[in-house]
Amino acid sequence: MYGVSFSVVVSIVAVLASIAFTRRVSKQRSSESAVKFSLEIPDEAKQHWKGKRMDPVSLKSVDEPEYIQSYCPATGQYLGKYKSNSREEIDAIVERASQAQASWADSSFAQRRKVLRSLSEYILNNQENIARVACRDSGKTMVDASMGEILVTLEKLNWIIKHGEDALKPSKRPGPSNLLMSYKGAEVRYEPLGVIAALVSWNYPFHNMLGPIIASLFTGNAIVVKCSEQVVWSSQFFIRLVQTCLEACGFNRDLVQLVCTWPEDADYFTSHSGLSHITFIGSRPVAHHVCRAAAESLTPVVVELGGKDAFIVLDDVKDLDAIASIVMRGTFQSAGQNCIGIERVIVTKKNYDKLVSILQRRVPQLRLGSDIDQLEDIDMGATISGARFDTLTRQINDAVRDGARLLHGGGKYQHPNYPQGHYFTPTLLVDLTTEMEIAQEEVFGPILTVFRAEDTDDAIRIANSTEYGLGGSVFGSNWEQLNRVANSLKSGNVAINDFATFYVCQLPFGGQRGSGYGKFGGEEGLQGLCNLKAVCYDKIPFVSTQIPKPLDYPIQDESKAWGFVKALNIAGYDGSIWNKVKAIGTLAKNAK
Repeated sequence: MYGVSFSVVVSIVAVLASIAFTRRVSKQRSSESAVKFSLEIPDEAKQHWKGKRMDPVSLKSVDEPEYIQSYCPATGQYLGKYKSNSREEIDAIVERASQAQASWADSSFAQRRKVLRSLSEYILNNQENIARVACRDSGKTMVDASMGEILVTLEKLNWIIKHGEDALKPSKRPGPSNLLMSYKGAEVRYEPLGVIAALVSWNYPFHNMLGPIIASLFTGNAIVVKCSEQVVWSSQFFIRLVQTCLEACGFNRDLVQLVCTWPEDADYFTSHSGLSHITFIGSRPVAHHVCRAAAESLTPVVVELGGKDAFIVLDDVKDLDAIASIVMRGTFQSAGQNCIGIERVIVTKKNYDKLVSILQRRVPQLRLGSDIDQLEDIDMGATISGARFDTLTRQINDAVRDGARLLHGGGKYQHPNYPQGHYFTPTLLVDLTTEMEIAQEEVFGPILTVFRAEDTDDAIRIANSTEYGLGGSVFGSNWEQLNRVANSLKSGNVAINDFATFYVCQLPFGGQRGSGYGKFGGEEGLQGLCNLKAVCYDKIPFVSTQIPKPLDYPIQDESKAWGFVKALNIAGYDGSIWNKVKAIGTLAKNAK
């Protein structure tokens, strides 16, 4: 009878505890629930907008050189003009961000998650509008925008909502190895840096903008983003989107700021003493300017400089048609303007001819154009500009002269409906060798290059033959062989039997060698935006550090002091237990 009564009591207590826990969790979730907000999209982003086409297209106006002219790269339609920020305006922008960050630094993870949930819900419910804004300013297709802009941004938001707090909780450390100091606890705490900056490239105007903003807000920082002058129109809207979200959640919109300047004033921004950290995504020549300027104020910089990513196909792959589909998507998405896009397909000789044959059939089927205003079956959009078309054409011609075969494309495409648009014909170039210029320089365009490898070791050699080291992929069936290749690639990221999923997995992202240094993304990316404060403390009550009498200033007996420290080191670090015991005896004897 007693046992039955006891079990009933236990059950009641368990039920009550469960109800209390559920209410607590429900209350917590309620405090973090997404806040709904709205934002009118620009007229230029609305479907069937009839904008005037520029002829010729140009970012800079002869009459108003201080203004940046925005236009759609796919159609040449004029989007508006924006004044380049002056040095005085940059000062004011950084100061506003700094003032807003002072209170945001003390915000809770729940408050930060609330902002991220609100952003995530808005993006999910407004995918088409966001994609249309990104497409209008970059020339890409709606599908490419959905995959490369929206999907990856939603993933980053929801990964941080789920795992971000764990990454930033104080990290317990083992403390001293010395047994005599085992009463000491140790941990690392992650604190906001203040105002950070991100200099982002134009190829993904939404995701490249939102990525550093999301990480900045969750780490308790404010951020000033410098966008490329190529996409200032869309960047203005995307910044307004985040600022509107912050206000709707009850926080200061000044936490997120935008700067856009001509290159001659960019050094002033990157050398600004008000910045605590800089993330730079762009080209190597510009990186030299950024790092040189940041050195003036000793601002740390994470640098991502693109890559020459290899896609290795080994002898034992099972399905070449499936491989070809991945190659097509990885090469031609966003017209090849992707830092982790497939730049080199390296195929061992067993499958080389078969894969080339499949690609030779599929590449010419790609359709170019713009689907921003009408539902049209388009595979590839425009490039951001035509500035590099002559260089790409020359590199292709030089490779053909040196033995490569051009199977399709090779030059600019004049679109009949969009003559002002920047289009380059999807290109298939095979039989390349590592000495060719196009095999060494980042293409960043719709050019698929294929290399023949004699065997696995030769494929690794080709993959490592450039100065770049951002990402890579390897495909095959033998896990041991796949692992060997992954370990042999001189890169910061590798996908095994997949393409670029290391980025979606929210792993630390960054390269080595000519692809830059430092990481953003994942746990390490969040922690990199923090001051890592090392804290030690007494973890055993009533035990704390005391200065022993022989070591207390002024030292009374130098010989005794030396003997005491010598015994202290033996007791703490000698491998012999007997020596430790003797040393402890010496310490006890000479402690007074």
